[in-house]
Amino acid sequence: MEAIALPERHARQFVPADFTVTTWAAVQPLYDQLLAWSPTTYHDYLDWLAACDELQAVLQEDLGWRYIRMSRATDDGEARAAYAYFLEHISPKAQPLDQALRKRLYESPFRQKLDPERYGILLRSVGAALELYRDENVPLLAELGVKAQQYGAITGAMTVAYEGQTLTLQQAARLLERPDRSLREHIWRAIGDRRLADAERLDGLFSELLELRGRVAHNAGFASYTDYKFQELGRFDYGREACLAFHEAIAEAVVPFVDELYRHRQARLGVAELRPWDLAVDLLDERPLEPFDTPEALVARTQALLAELDPELGAALPTLAAMGHLDLGSRVGKAPGGYNSPLYETGVPFIFMNAVGSQRDVTTLVHETGHAVHSLVTRDLPYLQDKDTPSEVAELASMSLELLSMDGWGRFYPDPADLRRAQLQEIVGTVTILPWIATVDAFQFWLYDHPGHTPADRRAAWLEIYGRFAGQVVRRDGLEAYEAYLWQRQLHLYEVPFYYIEYGIAQLGALQIWRRYLTEDPRTAVEDYLAALRLGYTQPIGAVYGRAGVRFDFSGPLLQELMAFVRQEITARGYFA
Repeated sequence: MEAIALPERHARQFVPADFTVTTWAAVQPLYDQLLAWSPTTYHDYLDWLAACDELQAVLQEDLGWRYIRMSRATDDGEARAAYAYFLEHISPKAQPLDQALRKRLYESPFRQKLDPERYGILLRSVGAALELYRDENVPLLAELGVKAQQYGAITGAMTVAYEGQTLTLQQAARLLERPDRSLREHIWRAIGDRRLADAERLDGLFSELLELRGRVAHNAGFASYTDYKFQELGRFDYGREACLAFHEAIAEAVVPFVDELYRHRQARLGVAELRPWDLAVDLLDERPLEPFDTPEALVARTQALLAELDPELGAALPTLAAMGHLDLGSRVGKAPGGYNSPLYETGVPFIFMNAVGSQRDVTTLVHETGHAVHSLVTRDLPYLQDKDTPSEVAELASMSLELLSMDGWGRFYPDPADLRRAQLQEIVGTVTILPWIATVDAFQFWLYDHPGHTPADRRAAWLEIYGRFAGQVVRRDGLEAYEAYLWQRQLHLYEVPFYYIEYGIAQLGALQIWRRYLTEDPRTAVEDYLAALRLGYTQPIGAVYGRAGVRFDFSGPLLQELMAFVRQEITARGYFA
């Protein structure tokens, strides 16, 4: 890659330039200085607010790196201990002082001088945090953070054997794209058996997390953890009823469409019954798509196609690569999944994923690059809260880029037929993921609406909810033992509860942006998308979506409209041919 000018960390104005987070004894004097600072003028108040924000950015970045190192090597005891140390010995002592600083911010007479249009979102978030805080929850939240990390350690150690090789579950799942149906079934069951081996262990961990979360909500004065979490997530623009209505809209508008897609799949594959191991194999060719063979090739091709879409988009991956902020390949001992970790002080995030050479890896890297671009274009906003966007906005950045990037996938697929196959996988995936999103979100409501339930109750509820959205085409006879634990593969349930419906909400925004790109001026659609990202969280969610030229709307009518649009696009690309 060409040499690029790397972003430099903004000069610290309050925290000493050589300061690093080691022990609480090192951190506490900085809090003491902030608490002793009594602003005497409005400008002094703004300086104090900036100093508070700077300390938070330093601490959050340090915690981010600890999490990154731990997830890169879940078998590294030192990395796990460093992460746990922060959660157990720094965060619990910082939280009461953070609350004291929030009170100072709110009680200061200078707060009234803050422009509500500019500071309204920040003040709303601070106010919500003030209401949620309880001293007795500090040790519980620390315990939750430490326990949640056990999920990655357990699942990161999962492997299956195939032809003398030890494969991670991500590597094994690649074999589900092979045309040999007996091999696919063998691998699907092998993955399921490996998950079942730790199912009770993961069930026990989840029961512990549920109990702790219930205590946190009760301490904060909430009737349920659901209500507590909605406030913590800052869901000021919609509530429980809107989510339940979205579930129902998906059941009515999407599940029948997915059944139609699967009936076509069954006919094309020529099988008497469509089974779960038939869902990843390609319909239009017997060969699995092979877009790249090394993580380096994945990065280079993705960077090139994004640069063609927009120079600013194309600059993200070279920046991260040059700074060592990429870990893309799958390996034993690495935590599952993928993420973009914002690093708020440097403003240059870290992308983590488990690439195995599949088309899914292409979309995952583009998705996480969307998050990375979001971090980069907001790094100069003055406050951490401005950059800490709600998930409905964050996922709009990532899911939109997946669709916008498709025209450039020829970098991976010189053969037009392969390119068409890849694009169809992506577009169809925008539909087939929605029932799963509704399933996971509906399950979360059940979990926290039924405190004290048993693992058996949980499995029964999961199967009932799963059956509501699974459709009628894929046959699952005899697979109930596997499917009763399918929910355990969703790390969000363990690590970031209630963070999942945002993918569905953002998917509708992304489809609208892509529709603008196809039917209006493409350049304007991309420019508006980037302009929305630059807002960070300085405006309400609806205003951010509006700047992208789309509606913040996940109602049934829009869902029906967008499903008709998707049908049109896949038909034009020959899906039903």
